[in-house]
Amino acid sequence: MFLLFMAVWLILNGRATVEIILFGLVISAALFYFMCRYMGYNSRKELLLFRLFPLFIRYLWVLVQEIVKANVCVLRLILSPRLQPEPAFLYFDTDFKTGAARMLLANSITLTPGTITVSVEGDHFFVHCLDRELAEGMEESVFVELLKQMEAVGERWS
Repeated sequence: MFLLFMAVWLILNGRATVEIILFGLVISAALFYFMCRYMGYNSRKELLLFRLFPLFIRYLWVLVQEIVKANVCVLRLILSPRLQPEPAFLYFDTDFKTGAARMLLANSITLTPGTITVSVEGDHFFVHCLDRELAEGMEESVFVELLKQMEAVGERWS
């Protein structure tokens, strides 16, 4: 983080003289100290972010794939005169340990067309689906598995 502060300092200054570099070192060190002392920052959290990055990229890729699949399904429901949507409410429980995992799952469900997270209370999810087909397997979805993997990595590095 210290190096990031220093790099931003140099980029914003546009040139690198001895005075600018020395002043940047002092400012960056002060900011880094402030973050460590008063904001609970430590280098283990930064390493955890690097460890989670590949899983997060995979999660985003799966999210995009699921959004495309759901778009096709919703489009088929809209354009087909024979298919009648059967709206459904779905209740399911998860065993996530962090609020961040619950938040990511709730937002991923809402971002996927045809589904919306109505309520999250602890580990209890309440989801409305445009059609029963969209509700199938939501409690054991790829999202849940990837988020559990992320939490496992987080537990090992915390």
